[in-house]
Amino acid sequence: MWGSSFPLTKVVLDEVPTPDLLVVRFALATLVTAALLHRSVRALPAPALRRGVALGLLYGVAQLTQTWGVETTPASVSGFITGLYVVLTPLCAAVLLRTRIDARVWLATGLATVGLAFLALGDGLRLGGGESLTLLSALIYALHIVALSAWSRPQHALGLSVVQLGMTALVSLPVALPGGIAVPHSTGAWLALVYMALASGALAMVVQSWAQAYLAPSRAAIIMSSEPLWATVFAVSFFDEPLTGRIVAGGAAMLVAMLMVELRPRGRAPDPRPEDTPLGRD
Repeated sequence: MWGSSFPLTKVVLDEVPTPDLLVVRFALATLVTAALLHRSVRALPAPALRRGVALGLLYGVAQLTQTWGVETTPASVSGFITGLYVVLTPLCAAVLLRTRIDARVWLATGLATVGLAFLALGDGLRLGGGESLTLLSALIYALHIVALSAWSRPQHALGLSVVQLGMTALVSLPVALPGGIAVPHSTGAWLALVYMALASGALAMVVQSWAQAYLAPSRAAIIMSSEPLWATVFAVSFFDEPLTGRIVAGGAAMLVAMLMVELRPRGRAPDPRPEDTPLGRD
C-alpha cells in the first residue's frame, strides 16, 4: 500500500505543496478512522495514549523530513536512502531494546540493502542537503518501528493507529498554515489523494500497528523495506515505466531477504516478544 503511493504522490504534488498534502492526507485518514474506531480510541489507557502521541510525533517528523528531502533529491535515490531504515532498525533495537540481533537477520538486512540499491540507484549516490534530510528521516522511521514494536499491544492497536494518524497531521499543520492550506483542483489528483489517505495512510497504519504487536522490529523493517519494490511494480504496471534486469535482480534480492526472516528453521525458538524488553514494559 505504501509502495503504491510513490507514483501517486507525484500526481498530487503537481497541484499541492508538500506540507499541505501531508495535512490533508492525514487529516482525512484521521477523520475516517476516528469515525470507525472511536470506541477503540476511548478505550486506550493513559499510558497507551501517551505512547500513541509520541509515535505520531516520530512518524510526522519522519514524513516531513522525507518530503523536504525529496524536493531536491531524485526520487530513486530518496527511496534508497529512506529504505536504509532496514539497516538502522536492528541497530536501534539492539541499543534501545537491549536485544541480541540474530545473524540471520543481519544477513537478510544486508541482502535487502543490496536489493534496495539495485532498485533505486542508477546514477550513483551523493550526500547533499536533500540526501542528509532523507537520511535523517530514515533514522526517525527506524526509531518509530522500534518503538511501535515495543509499545503496540493487540488490544490497543486500532486506537493507537488513530492517534498516530492524528498526530502526523498536527505535526505538518504549522508548516502548512502560513501560506494557507491548498487542496487539489483536478479529479485525478483528488482520487490519488483519497487513495493515499485511506489505503496507504489509514489502512496501512492500522495493519502496521496491529502486526508490530507481534513482530520484532528488525523483522518488521525487512518486510517494510519492500516498499520500493512494490512502488516499482506499481509504476511498471500502471505508469508504463520500463522493467529492467536491474529491477528484477533487486526485487529478487529483497524477496529472498523477506523469506529469510519469515521462514524460521525447524526447532528454533520464536523471537522474544517486543513488550518483554525494557522499553516495552508498562
